[in-house]
Amino acid sequence: MQIVMVLVPLMLILVAVGIALFVWAVKNGQYDDVEGPAHRILYDDDKDMIPREARTDKPAQEEGKSGQSTGEEDRDSAGPKS
Repeated sequence: MQIVMVLVPLMLILVAVGIALFVWAVKNGQYDDVEGPAHRILYDDDKDMIPREARTDKPAQEEGKSGQSTGEEDRDSAGPKS
């Protein structure tokens, strides 16, 4: 029975600490934007780390300067097949 006299006040103190931490988190804006970081991770912000020849969003004039054939020039020069 003595253990109950120790555990009940200890439990009440832990609940009070938990509620205090929750109130602190809400006041400091920890729960303001819960979906933003999850969506932000999907955005590609490392364009400078992607090699130039591997980029898919290059302007058309840069593609011609690279010296590599994309295959479109070959199809255009072959003419229509009849």
